[in-house]
Amino acid sequence: MKTTVEPPNGGLMPPTGGPLAPQDLAGYEVVVCVSGGIAAYKVCEVVSRLVQRGAGVTVAMTRAARKFVGPTTFQALSGRRVLTTLWDHESGDVQHVAMTDAADLLVVAPATADLIGRIAAGLADDVVTTLVITASAPVLVAPAMNERMWANPIVQRNANSLREQKRFQFIGPGSGWMACRAVGPGRMTEPAEILEAATALLRSTKPRSVK
Repeated sequence: MKTTVEPPNGGLMPPTGGPLAPQDLAGYEVVVCVSGGIAAYKVCEVVSRLVQRGAGVTVAMTRAARKFVGPTTFQALSGRRVLTTLWDHESGDVQHVAMTDAADLLVVAPATADLIGRIAAGLADDVVTTLVITASAPVLVAPAMNERMWANPIVQRNANSLREQKRFQFIGPGSGWMACRAVGPGRMTEPAEILEAATALLRSTKPRSVK
């Protein structure tokens, strides 16, 4: 059974003749790191809105993320090639480390328990963890998981380990209905709130491209 979700209408771009978004994020570079949770489809809106407001957006996906949303969707929304592997011979940079030099912000959404744990452990075993660990830019983390997973002391320890580092900022999770049919804390923060938090972090400093 196919599990990849392709959002309708190309992923939330405004209709022809609709109001244009302000270009207040022009010059900023954002790397959006997507991991394997059902909330991955909501990240399409985050990417779309960032691009509409002028930001340059590059999407990186874990293998599990590609089970929920196809890279083609994010490529269409961002206008850029999606990073899915460390071993991309086309770019000539097998680790994609150079990309983090230009990044003003990384957004990790949805951030699963697995991904939070791997980052907290300092692992760099795929393109997403490598980008997060090598970047010096702020990282906005939007957790999403079952409420019992979020309440697990191990997960909380890993999250707190990242919070202790100033460049990691968490948004959510919220509480509500989840795909596992449970209700409780663990639901990913809504795209509009993630966008608002990302905008505040970006506009707190000038784009690296003009420094």
